[in-house]
Amino acid sequence: MEILNQETKAKIRDLVMREREMAISEREWKHRLRGYGYAIMDTEEGRIVTSLLRGARLCSLPGRVLH
Repeated sequence: MEILNQETKAKIRDLVMREREMAISEREWKHRLRGYGYAIMDTEEGRIVTSLLRGARLCSLPGRVLH
């Protein structure tokens, strides 16, 4: 199992949040993330960025991401 360091998690989180700011809707945002190989999973703990290829949890997102 590959463990991501904090710097890598921060870079993924920054990319995901930047894409959210550019997207018009949540649907578009999720579509854009698929192009990078990422998906968003809603959990009781909050939103988690996952890998589409491995299904692994990569990092959590801060708070609730609404636009």
